[in-house]
Amino acid sequence: MITKTVLCVIYFTFTIVLTLAGRDFYQILGVSRSANTNEIKKAYRKLAKALHPDKNQDDPDASQKFQDLGAAYEALSDPERRELYDRCGEECLKKDGMMNNNDPFASFFGDFGFHFGGEPQQHETPRGADIVMELTVSLEELYNGNFIEITRNKPVIKAASGTRKCNCRQEMVTRNLGPGRFQMMQQTVCDECPNVKFVNEERVLEIEVEVGAPDGHKSKLRGEGEPHVDGDPGDLVIVFRTERHPQFTRRGDDLYTNVTITLQDALTGFTLDLVHLDGHKVTVSRDKVTWSGARVRKKGEGMPNFENNNLHGNLYVTFDIEFPKQDFTDEDKEALRNILKQSSNNKIYNGL
Repeated sequence: MITKTVLCVIYFTFTIVLTLAGRDFYQILGVSRSANTNEIKKAYRKLAKALHPDKNQDDPDASQKFQDLGAAYEALSDPERRELYDRCGEECLKKDGMMNNNDPFASFFGDFGFHFGGEPQQHETPRGADIVMELTVSLEELYNGNFIEITRNKPVIKAASGTRKCNCRQEMVTRNLGPGRFQMMQQTVCDECPNVKFVNEERVLEIEVEVGAPDGHKSKLRGEGEPHVDGDPGDLVIVFRTERHPQFTRRGDDLYTNVTITLQDALTGFTLDLVHLDGHKVTVSRDKVTWSGARVRKKGEGMPNFENNNLHGNLYVTFDIEFPKQDFTDEDKEALRNILKQSSNNKIYNGL
């Protein structure tokens, strides 16, 4: 029988082990130990928005929480680091020099974070141009969500020798033309600033393909656009374009597809499985006659809604009939007439 003393010893031993091992990165990210890389990235992206210090200025621990979150993502998003962390905790990562204390926030949201809502920010300083880039994504990625890495060769401002004219502006100056005479005129006035130069730096950015995002959806990375020598850089704007899918067509949250069945199945009924965008199977079954152009609706088997991923559109399946190519004998034709019992009913009309 386990006594209270033994339980206390076990508890304190467990606490000491956890302390020595460092922070519980899975708990910080709010994911299970079996979470895959995409789930870890989604959890980080969601928490990074909520815990950013700019959004929690009243919380004295905001910076520490944000640093813990970054460390957790840095450790668990890399398979090699994660394997080492699972084996012996954070201390092993530090001993092996695998904790670089990099800020993953910039790779998700750009150098200057993102806008947390409210009125658009007013830039008092000049601003570089935005870069707009179209990114083609598959219907599978929009259904399941994904993270795409892009390499950005970004011009970065570095210090250089000498000085330069900067912050130039138009000011009114008064010029004396003689006794009692003066003239007011505009003049360009500049400051002297340290000289700078642009150096290209390569960096990897992660773009999230959000579940259910519509075609033309825009994702903005702050500060990843063109630089400005006297101001802020512009933004990198990613515009998602949906790649044509061989089986499904998307209209809003609904999916459409066509299935060709044999004349025999059209007359006698059938059961078939459609492989969906995430690999699960959708069963379509009919025991009635199916005519060409007939449509079946599978409720809730469409695309997930962008605003609420728990809601799904519908899947519409339209049937085409494949007729047999071979000729029938007179006996076969007579048998078919006896089975179908249809009289000739030929109508001539303008179907358009």
